[in-house]
Amino acid sequence: MIFRITLPFLALAACSAPAPEIDLPPTAQDKFWQALSSHCGKAFAGQLVSDDAADTDMQGAAMVMHVRECSDERIAIPFHIEGVGEVVDGWNRSRTWVLTRNDAGGLRLKHDHRHADGKSDTVTMYGGDTAESGTAKTQSFPVDAESIAMFETEGLDASVTNVWTVAVDPAGTEGATFAYQLQRTIAGGAPEERFFRVEFDLTQAADAPPAPWGHD
Repeated sequence: MIFRITLPFLALAACSAPAPEIDLPPTAQDKFWQALSSHCGKAFAGQLVSDDAADTDMQGAAMVMHVRECSDERIAIPFHIEGVGEVVDGWNRSRTWVLTRNDAGGLRLKHDHRHADGKSDTVTMYGGDTAESGTAKTQSFPVDAESIAMFETEGLDASVTNVWTVAVDPAGTEGATFAYQLQRTIAGGAPEERFFRVEFDLTQAADAPPAPWGHD
């Protein structure tokens, strides 16, 4: 007996076959995430490199950033400053930079601010999402609507044009650095220019600091 398979049947069989898996190359944001994750668990010393008058109290202050928590979806980086603002045992441990992946496939930066008793500051979890693909080294985060509403409620109108930038080199890169930057410009709608930037040497690890406030 001879079985004949009609063309429509063959077409149906072809349509029902599982689609082959395709390995897409990593995006610039994937490479950025990998670079940051390559420092997971390590702490690094740094300093203020900008010179705005608003940051005079931070000039020369010891600073440490700690890539304390890493996963495929979240990286938390406490930022410790010696002798500035609210301090316990000489250090301000109120700030944690929190990076996550957002629903649009981009990246999000938020700022977790706590007091020494662990309670959240009135102004906390503000930040923004990437608006562009960025590069493997640098990602920028324009302020989001939720943060703008918070700033306006708290009378921080100048902050509604904030743009934060994070830059990082992968572990093992010669002269590797990490930088965190805040900028707002008159051209971007700010009442006056603002520029804050701290940089950290990633070529030599420092002692890991205590947990940031509220994250024991």
